[in-house]
Amino acid sequence: MKKRYDTSLNFLPLLVLIFHANAVKTDGSSEFKVKFSPNDLSFPVSQTETITLLFYGSKQSDTNLTFSFSESGILEEIPSKTVPAGLNDSLYIVLKPRNVGHTVVFINSTDMIDLSEAYARVSISHTDTLDYVSDVIGWLYFVAWSISFYPQVILNFKRRSVIGLHFDFLALNVVGFMFYSIFNIALFWSPLIKAQYFQRHPFGVNPVQLNDVIFSIHAFFACLVQVVQCLLFDRGDQKISAATRVILVTIVAFSVFAAIFVFISSVQWLDFLYFVSYVKLFITLIKYIPQAYYNYRRKSTSGWSIGNVLLDFTGGTLSIAQMIIIAYNYNDWTSIFGDPTKFGLGLFSMIFDVFFMVQHYILYRNSRHGVTLVNYPDQSLRDSTSPLITDSVQSSYGAIH
Repeated sequence: MKKRYDTSLNFLPLLVLIFHANAVKTDGSSEFKVKFSPNDLSFPVSQTETITLLFYGSKQSDTNLTFSFSESGILEEIPSKTVPAGLNDSLYIVLKPRNVGHTVVFINSTDMIDLSEAYARVSISHTDTLDYVSDVIGWLYFVAWSISFYPQVILNFKRRSVIGLHFDFLALNVVGFMFYSIFNIALFWSPLIKAQYFQRHPFGVNPVQLNDVIFSIHAFFACLVQVVQCLLFDRGDQKISAATRVILVTIVAFSVFAAIFVFISSVQWLDFLYFVSYVKLFITLIKYIPQAYYNYRRKSTSGWSIGNVLLDFTGGTLSIAQMIIIAYNYNDWTSIFGDPTKFGLGLFSMIFDVFFMVQHYILYRNSRHGVTLVNYPDQSLRDSTSPLITDSVQSSYGAIH
């Protein structure tokens, strides 16, 4: 449920590895390969950990190995090692923490050997307890966000009506989660996309986990269920607004253009996926506005499930709490403030959740129905008639029951 490692690294060790990887192709001793096992370790600062240095193939002369770090001050210096000629077994390296944080351990050598996998990502935490707490919180917000779609589905079914649920919000949600699913599925399962990602981030970790894939697909289909309800249940005269139709058509057009551009140019599919992710971010920024304005015009939240809002707010709160716990436990505050987009969007969604709660519990708490907004064909009738409060409202904003 969390990513504990910061993939931003300095470039010097990377250049060293690239040099060795190229040298391996032309040197006769290229069969000799060195790598760490495992490549990822996480343990508290109060403990030491042992990592295995594996050797593949054989070499006719001794090999001198030195060790370096992407971030200094996290681990104690590792003494250099000499690998005797002919050794193809393994050695054990003891990692002793000095401070909390993230670093990468690199192997360096002046000999022509394969060091392409000679690195290990190491995360040093304050305590394991906070890791367990973070895991629990992660699953809690996963569940909260996953079930947040169902209060609206249940409310629509009970009322046999979708009046009160703004179609712009639903349309943007469907497209947003469709693009989010495409991003997650491709980066998690496509060998081509993963190869392109690790080519750019050779010491990184895949930012998409299985729970991300499950959540996005589930959210997309939950939104489709609401679309079906809109087709089957009473919807008054509600429809997707012209502005939202223009936005959606523009998004689809640019997406098709971007896909074609990938086909006819050297641009990678990974770049197309980044474009898809930006579309999702854009939709998240605007999707709540139509529903909030709809509630304001009707002076009511009737038909708009507050359960959805409360669960979304709970999930957002837990998500940010987990980010703070991880940042403290690994002294990695850049994971929050270094990615203002992710943190900002989560906070933005929570602000709208608070606004919806204010509408429901304070502003319109006594309003079971909305203010009638009538379109009069005769201007004189418009001037002489004031809005009424009724049990059933028909307007350009839809009926209210």
